[in-house]
Amino acid sequence: MRLDVEAAKADIEQSIELLRRRLDWDVALRKLDELNARVEDPTLWNNPDEAQAVSRERSRLSAQVEAVRSLERDLADALGYAELADEEGDEASLDEARAQLRAIKERAGRAELEALLSGEADGNDAYVEINSGAGGTESNDWAGMLLRMYTRWAQAHGMTVDVLEETAGEQAGVKSVTLQVKGTNAYGWLKTEAGVHRLVRISPYDSSARRHTSFASVWVYPVVDDNIEIEINPADVRIDTYRASGAGGQHVNKTDSAVRLTHIPTGIAVACQTQRSQHQNREQAWKMLKARLYELELEKREAAQQALEDQKTDIGWGHQIRSYVLQPYQMVKDLRTEVETSDTQGVLDGDLDQFMGAALAQRVGATRDAAA
Repeated sequence: MRLDVEAAKADIEQSIELLRRRLDWDVALRKLDELNARVEDPTLWNNPDEAQAVSRERSRLSAQVEAVRSLERDLADALGYAELADEEGDEASLDEARAQLRAIKERAGRAELEALLSGEADGNDAYVEINSGAGGTESNDWAGMLLRMYTRWAQAHGMTVDVLEETAGEQAGVKSVTLQVKGTNAYGWLKTEAGVHRLVRISPYDSSARRHTSFASVWVYPVVDDNIEIEINPADVRIDTYRASGAGGQHVNKTDSAVRLTHIPTGIAVACQTQRSQHQNREQAWKMLKARLYELELEKREAAQQALEDQKTDIGWGHQIRSYVLQPYQMVKDLRTEVETSDTQGVLDGDLDQFMGAALAQRVGATRDAAA
């Protein structure tokens, strides 16, 4: 068999072996059998919360096991096809087999990264807050570009995006926006994007065509299940109502339907204005506040683990995680992992996987070499 085919085979087999070890394969299979048996037990459904948790865990583990088995099946099929093409001297078929192996290798790499998503809330949906920095129109436009970038990324991965709150910029972009991204492992992937993002470009709003630097911050926290215990003392929360801004019809512009909650002990504030009634916005805002406080608890637990503490990025101005340079050259560079690319348009169109994957591997300290 050709050397390039053998090399692809070795790489994929190494990935599969790594996935088996991370799953603790034999233990994972036994646990999956146990979860299947529990789901089939009719008495489990007497407790809906427990049944939901068991079903979710079974689905997660089943998907991980099937991912490994699928890679093994597809690898065997591609190798058989390549061997037959090689014996017959069919270069066209051999090229097709190489393409299959490249696709399998990409899937294996993605599965390796997804195996790192073992955090308590990694499988949850995510809230994403984007805020423009100082700089007026320039920063507002940059925040709008980030909104588009994350929306494109989510859609490319089969996720849905709902805008919960948006404050438009005076001339362009947004001053702030809060998204809810719904999809498998949404929080696990997006949590690596939290931090300050820096843009350097020739300003389209500067008549002198000068170069400008703009900043925007991204904050990510998980959507938490209703059965997670987060106690909030109502006396600790200030509730403000105001008129919703932006497009939304006559109703939202004439009534104080928008709601902002501020948790006084932590200073955490959330807002929602997308629903037509104040009651609906208030309900959504309480869910968002609960999620923010839950994320705060997760951070405290992570801080207790020294291995993660040294790698965790603070959220705040001056803590840049990535630079997007459009002038005088084209380069997007992650300052945490040193991953960079000259395909700036691709990144701004949502091609973020290489950055997310490297940051995720660094954050959990689980590279291929460390696991070997």
